[in-house]
Amino acid sequence: MSLGKGLGALITSTSTRTSRKKGQIITQRQNEQQIWQLPLSAVQADPNQPRKHFKVDELEQLADSIREHGILQPILVSEKADGQYEIISGERRFRASKLAGLQEIPAIVKKLEKQKRLEVSLIENIQRENLNPIEEGFAYKRLMDEFNLTQQEIASKVGKARSTIANMVRLLELPDAVKNALAEGKISVGQSKALLSLKTDTEMLEMLSSMLGEKMTVRDLERTAIKRNIIKGASNTRKDPNLVYLEDQLRAKLGTKVSITKQGGRGKVVIEYYSEEEFNDLMNKLSE
Repeated sequence: MSLGKGLGALITSTSTRTSRKKGQIITQRQNEQQIWQLPLSAVQADPNQPRKHFKVDELEQLADSIREHGILQPILVSEKADGQYEIISGERRFRASKLAGLQEIPAIVKKLEKQKRLEVSLIENIQRENLNPIEEGFAYKRLMDEFNLTQQEIASKVGKARSTIANMVRLLELPDAVKNALAEGKISVGQSKALLSLKTDTEMLEMLSSMLGEKMTVRDLERTAIKRNIIKGASNTRKDPNLVYLEDQLRAKLGTKVSITKQGGRGKVVIEYYSEEEFNDLMNKLSE
């Protein structure tokens, strides 16, 4: 089953009939999938789920909707050894149900391995656009580190380009203050990527302050970053603006840091990469 196709592959719609088991109401579907009405007190959030931040106003709006219409889609949980249930996907609905004063919540119980649970939770949040860029980057990094998935394998599972996965993971290299600003929506992913072209955390933080005060566009930020890098090196060797332009063009084409140095008729081009996959991807682009 390809998780990249969405959660519809896990939660299907069929006709239902109702029965009882262990004092709990169960809806039995024709494909033998069950929807349980679980006590909210028996359900717990997954401490390792990708999404960490929930907007209070959005939860209150969802709670109002639940009071009026009920829960239209069951949450997905796994049963723990102690008889409690841990959420795989649907924590937002779970939190809103508690705000709405519900005692029970409809749930589908699935037995999924740890990796699959993370994948399902990640995919649902991405499809619903619930993750901020830093949460998304951390989730991809976990799949790489904990389960040895390649960026291409992750891209296939979530239905995104491999370069997108690489760029989101690279955002984790930003200083904490920049990551916080990005997570809170104060700056965009494009602005954050432009900050990565600066050499030090101090420069990134100084530029962040300017961005927040002056409402700089991504293009403005890129130009300013290029100028700062030129000025910084001017005391030693003033860089040819033509080389700076070429570096900018190569960065845009290759999606990574590029530096060009030239002395007389000789010089070198340095192209940076951050994983074996990025190296292979660069080789493919350069051979085109």
